[in-house]
Amino acid sequence: MAMAAAQIEALIKAALPDADVTITDLRGDGDHYAAHVVSAAFTGKPRIAQHKLVYAALGGRMGGELHALQLTTAVPN
Repeated sequence: MAMAAAQIEALIKAALPDADVTITDLRGDGDHYAAHVVSAAFTGKPRIAQHKLVYAALGGRMGGELHALQLTTAVPN
């Protein structure tokens, strides 16, 4: 089952309302995405904690509906 890019973005924004989210379908198959997420919620957190916030927002869909996600996170400038 593929997951739509808009659904990934909506889940992340629901958990991190201030987030600027860019989703790219890497293979055009709806299973391999890259996500760039910028949020003030990441301020002062190490990269692993930032990624855990995003994965938590996806609610356990990784490895199921969402096969692969190349994730980059950042704090706003």
